[in-house]
Formats: sequence, C-alpha cells, structure tokens
Amino acid sequence: MKKAILKCKLKNRDSFEQKLEDINLEFGPIYWQHDRVYVPRGYKKNMNYPRLVMRTTMLAVDEKPTYNLILRRHIEDSGTDIVEETPVTDYATTVNIILQLGFKPAGEVSRRRQELEMGEGTKIYLDEIDGKDATYAKIESTIVEGDSILEAKSDLKKTFETLGETDIVELPYAEL
Repeated sequence: MKKAILKCKLKNRDSFEQKLEDINLEFGPIYWQHDRVYVPRGYKKNMNYPRLVMRTTMLAVDEKPTYNLILRRHIEDSGTDIVEETPVTDYATTVNIILQLGFKPAGEVSRRRQELEMGEGTKIYLDEIDGKDATYAKIESTIVEGDSILEAKSDLKKTFETLGETDIVELPYAEL
C-alpha cells in the first residue's frame, strides 16, 4: 500500500485537538505502542532500502498485546512510502527470522498514541514519544493508483497549516 505521510511537532496539543473538535473530529482512546526498527546490513540513508518494524500494541492493560511486522520503504525520488503490515502471533520467532535474514536492530520507539479517521484512507495520529518533550501529529493518507504523491503531500501540509501547525518533521521517530 502506498502512503503519503507527514509529521509535525505541535506547538500546543490542546489547541490542536480543540481545532479538530470544532469541526466535529475527536481522537479515540489512548493506547501504547512500541516499535523495534530493523535495517538490512549495509543500510545507508537515502538508498530506498526497506526497514522492518516489529510493533507491539496494547489497547488496554487488561488485554493481550498484538504484534505486527511492518515492511516500510521510503522511495526518495517520489516521496512515497510503501507500507505492508502483517499480524504476527509469535514475536520471538519472528524477530529471530528477521535477524537470520541479515537485518540488524536500528532503534526503538515507545509512544502513547491516539488516532482519528478523517475520511476514507486518511488518519491523524497524536503521538507522545517517550524521552521527547513534545507532542507530534502524523497524517497518513493512502495513495490510490493515478493520484499524485506531490499533490497528496501538499494537501497534508495545507491541513497542518489550516490547523495552525508548521513545524514539519522529516525524520522517523527512531531518528529524532
């Protein structure tokens, strides 16, 4: 699945949420996620190499966590992100396979996240990243065949600007 993704460091979380509530959009409940990022040996930035992410999600403390393996590739030339997500039942075995395939650990990110669906194929996430004194908003929009990635990213940027946010963040959370 191809996605346009844009992140922004928020000036004021409450103000951002209020602007969305004013147009009848509300975030869902807070849940916890932890990502372990793996890259292939010989990984170099800006070379379109894939990254694998083992994601643990806990929706509530009294529920079992879920695990997903995410293949993520950022195509530099077009700015497109290719994202494929697969549920995993055995975390340890999957990580062992990742390591045997020649991937190595590259970073970890824990966050408390809320999400809201803006429409078909578009979500906004509010992220509180452990160890960072900021709140980030991330908009993901699915790109369908024939859509322009540049127009999609421009639309995401305009959405942030309309909500009074301009501090765009290009780096993945694991690299902040």
